[in-house]
Amino acid sequence: MRIAFYAPMKPPTHPVPSGDRRMGRLLMRALRAAGHQVDLASQVRAWEGRGDRAAQEAIRERGRRTADRLLKRWRTAPAPPQLWFTYHLYHKAPDWIGPPVAAGLGIPYVAAEASYAAKQHGGPWDQGLSASVAAIRQAGAVFTFTDPDARGLARIVEPSSRIVRLSPFLDTGLYIRAVRQRSTTRSTLGIAADETVLMAVGMMRSGDKERSYRVLADALAGLTDRPWRLLLVGFGPLAETIQGWFPAERLVPVGQVSEGRLATLYGAADLMVWPAVNEAYGMAILEAQAAGLPAVAGDAGGVPEIVTDGRTGRVVPVGDVAAFRAAMAEMLADPVRRRRLGEAASIRARARFGLKTAARAIDTVLDGLVA
Repeated sequence: MRIAFYAPMKPPTHPVPSGDRRMGRLLMRALRAAGHQVDLASQVRAWEGRGDRAAQEAIRERGRRTADRLLKRWRTAPAPPQLWFTYHLYHKAPDWIGPPVAAGLGIPYVAAEASYAAKQHGGPWDQGLSASVAAIRQAGAVFTFTDPDARGLARIVEPSSRIVRLSPFLDTGLYIRAVRQRSTTRSTLGIAADETVLMAVGMMRSGDKERSYRVLADALAGLTDRPWRLLLVGFGPLAETIQGWFPAERLVPVGQVSEGRLATLYGAADLMVWPAVNEAYGMAILEAQAAGLPAVAGDAGGVPEIVTDGRTGRVVPVGDVAAFRAAMAEMLADPVRRRRLGEAASIRARARFGLKTAARAIDTVLDGLVA
């Protein structure tokens, strides 16, 4: 079928890498893998993070004009979209375009990774919250990646059968192949074959990412008597500050890398470490698991679904520095267990979090809606 795709939070064409952009692109790939024709309907970004009502009103008006243009074009087109698919809408990034276009064309409206925060009623994003609630209620199906989001949506979606739980996913093959290049990658990074390499991946910006790095730095500060190197992948306005939190002689900073290069870096590491403060589910953690890395992670959002505590890594209370340090110490002390957990992680990622598995699950729901 012909699908119009839109991501109000951050378009898949955005130049700055992030987990959000990554998942948007993966959803488009999954839809195409299921045999659908997928077109990016708009690159209008609806996100407004300061609570500026004037800016929000300008975004709303731009969305309205875009919706009018799309309707005018598609009402006379020989092959208009048969379904509208919106990825990641919430009070700070409402969908002003998809709902009126879908209603005007008489086609199903579908959302993925939508969320509802009741505490935002009456707040600076109240208009965006109302628009998001209206869009979610219009949706024939709402795909959600985490149990907390599903519980929040259940408060506004009836019947609840329209909420479809979907596991986060990726092209696991790319990361599985990367493990084969382990020794070459280590050599180019100046890492000895017998060194234990920890790896962290994340944007270096203020807010939750900064807090995650702070937890990691504080936890590692208590493990300087252990042999480890930290492979740090990330960039952003706080890059110099965050890198300064770690001992220079232990740090291997990489900066911004392509998806393919990132996959090879996972293959060069021994353990993924990410505190995951307010993380939705952690695409980097999922990538690392697919590459055969056990993980130590905070139990935020959907992270416990990706990392099975005691089987593919360790999951600890989010923000708990002492617990995070203890879990890393436990993993550093037992290389045999690390390898065993890593192997289990790769097997589980292939079986549960692969692109083809997601494509089949999504396709079943969409076909039912259009039929």
